[in-house]
Amino acid sequence: MNIAVIFAGGVGARMHTVSRPKQFLELAGKPIIIYTLELFDVHPEIDAIVVACLSSWIPFLEKMLRKFEINKVVRIVPGGESGQSSIYRGLCAAEVYAHENGEGENPIVLIHDGVRPLIKEETITDCIHTTLEKGNCITCIPATETFIVRQSDGKFEIPTRDNSLIARAPQCFMLKDILAAHRRSKEEGLPDFIDSCSLMSHYGHTIHTIMGPMENIKITTPTDFFLFRAMVEVRENQQIFGI
Repeated sequence: MNIAVIFAGGVGARMHTVSRPKQFLELAGKPIIIYTLELFDVHPEIDAIVVACLSSWIPFLEKMLRKFEINKVVRIVPGGESGQSSIYRGLCAAEVYAHENGEGENPIVLIHDGVRPLIKEETITDCIHTTLEKGNCITCIPATETFIVRQSDGKFEIPTRDNSLIARAPQCFMLKDILAAHRRSKEEGLPDFIDSCSLMSHYGHTIHTIMGPMENIKITTPTDFFLFRAMVEVRENQQIFGI
């Protein structure tokens, strides 16, 4: 069983929106999160979707799921105070669903941002197959600029671009592994890992990667939204004109 866990619990302060969180901003009458969910809903290897959502927006999300015929969402849970806690709530709901459906041993979970709607079917497929083979899979892109890393002694390290990748999503794991890491971090009072990749690496897991599309951006700022709109228009033109 392969379960997508989509987290959409943020308020999107950097987007400067007033009326609604960024995941519910619309392009051509469709919220961003629906663009994201559609990719997993139509993928033949995704069995179920769990969404962690802002509590006050759950009724609206349920309405949008019906309107756009998103059929694989099996649980919607309230998001937490941080991205990590929202993911944990989604993973717990995935665990319950898997047990209820006789798949409690160890399904794969694909953790993905609700505001990252430009992934491709091949990326999801590659994540699932790599996780089956190696135990986890982080979607990455090549580093195109120079990273400067501050060391504990105040000095700087500059890794070469050949040795640098940028982690994006989906980030995919065996459910028992990622849940164990989350529960250990809660016990140890470590709630602020930047993403699941960092959490798993902290607890000694060897991380495996695939390369995803460069356009797989997270929509965080108004500039990101304009890029998203442009990419959607490009894809529509490709379908219409065959270019």
